[in-house]
Order: sequence, then C-alpha cells, then structure tokens
Amino acid sequence: MNTTIRGRIGEGVAAESFQKQGFIILKRNYRFGRAEVDIIAQKGNILAIVEVKRRSNTYFGDPQSFVYKKQQRSLITAANHYVNSNHLDVNVRFDVVSIVGEQPKIDIQIIENAFYPFL
Repeated sequence: MNTTIRGRIGEGVAAESFQKQGFIILKRNYRFGRAEVDIIAQKGNILAIVEVKRRSNTYFGDPQSFVYKKQQRSLITAANHYVNSNHLDVNVRFDVVSIVGEQPKIDIQIIENAFYPFL
C-alpha cells in the first residue's frame, strides 16, 4: 500500500473519530494555494482545522512532531481563507490527529489546539 492510500485511509479514520464526537465534516482535502487542510469539521461554534499524520511506527518520532512551522503557517492561511470566504463566525482551533500502526492495531490520538495561529 503506498503512502497516499495509507494517508487517505488515515484521514477516513480521523473523520470518523470527529463524527463520533458530534462534529460535522464540512470539507476533506480543502486546498487554498499550495496549502491543503485534511479535514475541516464543525461542532457548534467550533471549527476544527485538522491535520492528520500517520506513521507505521514511532521510530523517528511521534507523527504530530512532523507538523512543522511552515506547514502550520500554510494551515493558518488556508483556514483564514475558508472562514472569510464562507463568512463564518466561529472559534477556530488547529488539531492534529496522530495515527500510529497498521490495521487492525492502530493507535489514534486527537491533539486539540495542537498549535495556535499567532506564530
């Protein structure tokens, strides 16, 4: 299985996790310029901008540690565009979903407010 397919499966698992928490998935793979947001989900007045990181193991570190400042800036820019273009009045948070392992044994961790938009 290539990394693109593995990543898309991971995004599906993450989306299901958010739906179980009562979020509505508004967009998957939202693109603005060169930035891509894996999942945009809303629950009440909370808009979650979600980056999914999947690894088969933690040999090189936890998946969430691979969301670097440059990617954070891209996510912030894309989120700002999405909120403004849809005229939303919401509280935005940036979450990272860390997925480690392979089916059927995977570990999923949702890190809420993984970073803040004032870098």
